[in-house]
Amino acid sequence: MQTYDPRPPEPLEPEPPEPGNVLVRYSPIGSLATIHGNDRSGEPEGGGLAEYWRNLRRHKAIWLIFAFSGALAGFLVAVPQTPVYEAHASLEIVGLNDNFMNFREISPVAATGATPEASDIQTQIKILQSESLADRVVSKLRSDQRFLTEAPTRLSTWRKVLHLPESSAEQAAVENLIRIAKSLKVRAAGQTRVLELTVDSTNPQLAAGFANTLAAEFIEQNLESRWKSTEKTSDWLSHQLDGMRVRLEHSEDALQAYARQSGLIFTDEKTNVSGEKLRQLQTELSAATGERIARQSRAELAQSSAPEALPDVLDDVGLRETQLKMTDLRSQIADLRAVYTPEFIKIKRLQAELAIRQFAFDRDRTAVLARIRNEYQAAARREGLLSAAYQAQAKEVSGQGERTIQYNILKREADSNRQLYDSMLQQLKQSTIAAAMRASNVRVVDAAKVPDHPYKPDVSQSAGLGLLIGVFLGAVFIVMRDRTDRTIQQPRDSVFYLGLPELGIIPSTKFDGGRSAIAESFRSTLLSILFATNDKARPKVLVLASAGSGDGKSMIVSNLAIAMAEVEQRVLVIDADMRRPRQHEIFSMSNERGLSSILREKVALNGDQSLGGLIRESEIAGLFVLTSGPETSSATSLLYGAHMRALLKYARGQFDAILIDTPPMLQIPDARVVARMADAALIVIRAGKTTRDAALAARQRFNEDGTTILGTIFNDWNPKLSPNGYYGYHDSSYRHHSPQVKSADK
Repeated sequence: MQTYDPRPPEPLEPEPPEPGNVLVRYSPIGSLATIHGNDRSGEPEGGGLAEYWRNLRRHKAIWLIFAFSGALAGFLVAVPQTPVYEAHASLEIVGLNDNFMNFREISPVAATGATPEASDIQTQIKILQSESLADRVVSKLRSDQRFLTEAPTRLSTWRKVLHLPESSAEQAAVENLIRIAKSLKVRAAGQTRVLELTVDSTNPQLAAGFANTLAAEFIEQNLESRWKSTEKTSDWLSHQLDGMRVRLEHSEDALQAYARQSGLIFTDEKTNVSGEKLRQLQTELSAATGERIARQSRAELAQSSAPEALPDVLDDVGLRETQLKMTDLRSQIADLRAVYTPEFIKIKRLQAELAIRQFAFDRDRTAVLARIRNEYQAAARREGLLSAAYQAQAKEVSGQGERTIQYNILKREADSNRQLYDSMLQQLKQSTIAAAMRASNVRVVDAAKVPDHPYKPDVSQSAGLGLLIGVFLGAVFIVMRDRTDRTIQQPRDSVFYLGLPELGIIPSTKFDGGRSAIAESFRSTLLSILFATNDKARPKVLVLASAGSGDGKSMIVSNLAIAMAEVEQRVLVIDADMRRPRQHEIFSMSNERGLSSILREKVALNGDQSLGGLIRESEIAGLFVLTSGPETSSATSLLYGAHMRALLKYARGQFDAILIDTPPMLQIPDARVVARMADAALIVIRAGKTTRDAALAARQRFNEDGTTILGTIFNDWNPKLSPNGYYGYHDSSYRHHSPQVKSADK
């Protein structure tokens, strides 16, 4: 990886912190304690749909290959297939009028009503798909030479290629018709009574002919079924009618013979003379009894009440007029007596007239009372006579009771036989007429037409289906491969999986933007670090650590130091990796003495900022380097000692920023030891190498140590694998670059 750019650096202008550049502090148990900076509560969780979509876009080339392969496979499968034609026909199933000529009464089989139910429609579908109907169609078409030719199929082609014996022309024709019959599909068109049937064939004429023949044979079979059912019913009724006629004759003869023998006389088939007379006497006796009771009530009332209070007297018009005249005469007499003496002639004349009126009134009233008594006596006499006649007739009828009962038994039997005979005779006539009528409840709505084009193979549909399958399989392959690959691949993955802000993205050195783009990425990373703490004091001592080796941590340290020096910062780089040091090679310095020498020899920390020449200034102005010194196996003990703390305290007073390069922290604890003495730590993640588990383990160990984690730096990113490309500086303007890749060592 390029160490630094010797050209004069471009001045950096302060920019606002990028989203996600925050300082994260963790509690000792590893949970997020506080977040300074932007609120990240809305960040998507790792492993969701967003992650899957990013993975698919990142591997879109593989996805496109799968999609193209699927479409090509669908195309290659469809092209060599034999063209198949599909013929359509539709039938309507209507309800028969079973009440026509009372056909419902003569049919022993229950039929549907005027409107076919869903069960009847399904029954008709099963009949259309039955083997017996298919056999009728095959038998009818096998004799038609027009339908015996068929386009060669793949099976026949393979037989010819392999020199296998082929069937005879007739047998092949029958087999072809059977295949067409098996391709039959029948379905109901929604909630209608229409059935739609389709058949497939490599011969378009045969497909249409089979469909039309099937419809015709279905109608013919329906007619035959109804005709046979009606014919059987007629035969059965004829046989039963002969026996019923004989039974009716015997029952009527027995009835007439018994009537003559017993002396019973009937005015008609149902009426007996003696019984009818008794019923008439009973009716008249009941009426006479009612009349007698009414007359008796009036007579008793006339005897017990005053004559003037009787209803007959009060309701009599003549008596009522006479009484009114008498009242008027009495009133006139009273008026005259008030003026004249009783001897006055007019008074005497009025009195004489009153006497005449009174006599007439008394006479008419007496006549009314006599009429009431006479009417009562007449009603009583009539009741008595009718009662005597009824008793005599009842005695006569009671003597005929047993004979009448036996007669009625014989009569009921004869009537029952007559009714049954008449009913069967009527049904026989109706069944005879129905047998002569050929009515069907099926009609052809649309006859099948010879199809112009085959419906399969559909090359576009097959290719489209293959495309969809390829897209699906490609997505499954990419997702499964990504799920098995635990490495962190893309920017922002650390935010998803670690919950840490991503402070910088370092592209690969093979990126076509060259050294300029890489330098800009380090400047952007530096700006994120400077603005990470917002208004709080910027961390001065930073430890750069990585989960494993080969993540490019040493190159990150050196280039960040160069970027800091460009902004007129006094920067010290400390190589704390005393097992595999690298900084002396990057800055072309000797490593005979260094950090291990200071810690082992406990070099005095005085005013000499170079510590006896151990801290050396590099070719970059303001950038100083403390190499690791001779390798030692007791590096951890030296770093843990008090002299290391004193060294850092001394360096804080001499430099504006201190960057410490440490060994991989999962194998060696040096990074954790130094991080406890520093202000914050940065975790370097290498694209496609650092696994999620390793990064999580590194974060967890810093968390357990109480170390402040400033964020992560994503290194060696390959923009070609990114779905969004990369935006960087080029020729003093923003330009979108196609992704390229370069990995960094250690």
